[in-house]
Amino acid sequence: MQRRHFVLAGSAIAIWNTPALAHHGWSSFDETKPLYLAGKVKAVKWQNPHAEIVVTVAADATLPADLAQRTTPAQTSNVDGPKVLAATRLPQRRGDWTIELSPMTRINSWKVPQPKVGDTVSAVAYTFPDEKGDMFARVEYLIIGGQLYGLRSNPA
Repeated sequence: MQRRHFVLAGSAIAIWNTPALAHHGWSSFDETKPLYLAGKVKAVKWQNPHAEIVVTVAADATLPADLAQRTTPAQTSNVDGPKVLAATRLPQRRGDWTIELSPMTRINSWKVPQPKVGDTVSAVAYTFPDEKGDMFARVEYLIIGGQLYGLRSNPA
């Protein structure tokens, strides 16, 4: 075998055996049971690939009575906001939830203010089926200072 073919064959094998670092989607999250996660900000990572906020959900947390009546913002993705808000419930587990937001380009499009440790924020988010595993959720709507931001896509 010529050296050139050996190098090409070795490169192909190396690429084939390297695990793919694909971007994860929404498929592992249960979108039929949105959660309302509200509380004090414990930590913030305001960076790509996704911003993250750790929110301490108190044992006595309550669902806002007017949540289902709130107006959802127009966005480029087809999300049935009123249906999502009407289905939202409190999580079974309370404590520190890590909520993952969208990429920074989308956060900047929405002009989402960066929360600080100690601020109060809330989110409508999805976690794993039956709330199994880590207390981790992907945010559909982030609420800061009464403003609702739709993070599935860009503003319409």
